[in-house]
Amino acid sequence: MLPTLVLAGLAACLASAPDPAPAQSRGTQKPAAKAPEKEPPPPPEPPPAPYDRELMRLSEIIGSLAFLRGLCAEPDAAEWPARMKALIEAEGVTPTRRDRLAGAYNRGYRGYALTYRVCTSAAHEAAGRFVAEGERLSHGLAARFGG
Repeated sequence: MLPTLVLAGLAACLASAPDPAPAQSRGTQKPAAKAPEKEPPPPPEPPPAPYDRELMRLSEIIGSLAFLRGLCAEPDAAEWPARMKALIEAEGVTPTRRDRLAGAYNRGYRGYALTYRVCTSAAHEAAGRFVAEGERLSHGLAARFGG
């Protein structure tokens, strides 16, 4: 499993409500309306990991395989979406990063969904190439950045 990035910095504190000024009507004071609480700004995005490009490519490959293996009714078809979910859980440390990983997966999936309607020998060949490329990528990532 690749190491996850730690967010730098803390979220800003909520702004405190201003002190209400006393009302001046015939000696009675009305309760002051409470100012709505402000939400803290989101934490800053960490810089991209040095392996982001490879990780995005791996996500795209997983998306392609999710479509192609399902189209060809391969026994491992259900594993590919589950693998992507595990990858997002491990590496999707911020909403933006999760969106980028999911976007890469969806690009891979949709790219082949537009091309293939039935399982063909070309679909089998493409899936085989993706398995080999994904294997190279994952082994390379684990060797260089694995913990």
